[in-house]
Amino acid sequence: MPPTRIRHRLTGVAAATLVIAAAAPASAAPAGGTTPSATVSPGTVSPGGRVGLNVDGCTTRTGRASSRVFNTVTLAPGSATASNLSGSATVFSDATPGSYPVTFECGGRRVNVTLQVAPGAARGGLGGSMDSMS
Repeated sequence: MPPTRIRHRLTGVAAATLVIAAAAPASAAPAGGTTPSATVSPGTVSPGGRVGLNVDGCTTRTGRASSRVFNTVTLAPGSATASNLSGSATVFSDATPGSYPVTFECGGRRVNVTLQVAPGAARGGLGGSMDSMS
């Protein structure tokens, strides 16, 4: 085979190798390298109020969330196919207003989110209630 033809074939093989490598999924990297992301909802609550806790990006099917203003909560998936872990907590009724870290732990990883405790009485539920029942 002439040298020019061999060079063209090698170039084609190299290009095909690059295309195959680029098509490999990004998730092929070890899952342990990513930090989970977490949310507390609502982010501001009154003493005695309830918050939703959610963490995504864990490598396990259970986790926990803890803070100085509520008891430690075990987090679990909401369904068999859920990729996130969730739970809820009630802020202590005697919690002092201020900023408190909420620590989420799962799969050997930790992430912190800030929860604001505001002065005032709890309004009940995740969304709160402002009106009377008549």
